[in-house]
Amino acid sequence: MLITCPYCGPRDLSEYTYQGDANRTRPDPASTDQAAWNAYVYERTNPAGDHREYWQHSGGCRAHLVVIRNTLTHEISEVSFARAELNHHAAPRRITGAKA
Repeated sequence: MLITCPYCGPRDLSEYTYQGDANRTRPDPASTDQAAWNAYVYERTNPAGDHREYWQHSGGCRAHLVVIRNTLTHEISEVSFARAELNHHAAPRRITGAKA
């Protein structure tokens, strides 16, 4: 599988480290709501189809990315910088139509 890094271009999966589900919302770090933390840590979905995931280009530029990957075909439809999603003022650099 190839992931197209916005900085480095298409690279093999071996250069990346999976960082988790990008659809989940982390509770406030100061929260003492045990149910919210249990849900965040233990409850997972297993979607069939497109799924947002965090990846790090650990063997390259070390950028953190949001990848939309089809869990059935492993086709990657979109890659963007994770920081662009956190900073709404930054224009995201997206790569669309990348092949798996």
